[in-house]
Amino acid sequence: MSNILIIPARGGSKRILKKNIKTFLGKPIIAYSIEAAIASSLFDEIMVSTDSHEIAEISLKYGAKVPFMRSQKNAGDFSTTFDVLEEVLTTYKSLKKTFDYTCCLYACAPLVTPKKLAEAFQLLQKENFDTVLPVVPFGFPIQRAFKVDEHFKTAYFNPELSLTRSQDLELSYHDAGQFYWMNTAKCLEKKAVITDNTGSIILSEIEAQDIDNEIDWKLAELKYEVLQSIT
Repeated sequence: MSNILIIPARGGSKRILKKNIKTFLGKPIIAYSIEAAIASSLFDEIMVSTDSHEIAEISLKYGAKVPFMRSQKNAGDFSTTFDVLEEVLTTYKSLKKTFDYTCCLYACAPLVTPKKLAEAFQLLQKENFDTVLPVVPFGFPIQRAFKVDEHFKTAYFNPELSLTRSQDLELSYHDAGQFYWMNTAKCLEKKAVITDNTGSIILSEIEAQDIDNEIDWKLAELKYEVLQSIT
C-alpha cells in the first residue's frame, strides 16, 4: 500500500495576496499543512502542486517535494481540485510511480491535525469509501433558510417547515474545506473528488475555518491559539 499527499497551492490568489504563503502566527500558512502531513507518518510522498517558484522554495524548506511544476492550464481561476489532482497523478504515473490512496490537503488549513488525517484514513479503509472528508454542522437549520430578491423581499425556501421545531429538523453539514482522502483508482475512474460513495468525519466549529478574507484569517489564528491551549 502506498499513499501520496498532494497540496494544491497556486500562486495567483486574488482575495488575499500570496495567501498560500502568507505568515500565519509566525510562519507561512502552507507550513502547517506540510508539518501535519509529515507528523502523521501516513504518506510515502508529500508533494506540493504549484505554478509559483516562490511557493515551491518555501515548500521544500518545510519538507515537501516539488518534483514538477503545475501546468499553466491548471493554474487558472477555473481549474478544479480534481483537475489538479488528475494532472499530478497522471504525471507520477508517467514517471512509473502509482499510489493506492491519495490525500488532497489544502495549503490554507492550519487547523488540520495528524490525528484527524489518521481518523479519516481509517474510515476510508474500514468502510471502503471512495472518499472521506471532514465536515462541520451548519450553525442553524438550513431548512429554515431565507431567500432575498433584488427588492429585499424575503421568504422561506421551505415555508412548509417554518413552524417546525429546530430540534425536529434533520442535521445538515458543509465541507470543512481542509482535505479529502481518496481511493486513487476509484476517484480517477469516476473523475470526481466527491463521489456517490463518500464518507465523512465530523468536526466542531472551532476545528475548521474557511479563509477567504482578512477577518477569516484572524478568526483562524484565534481558533488555532484556542486549540493549542486546550490540547
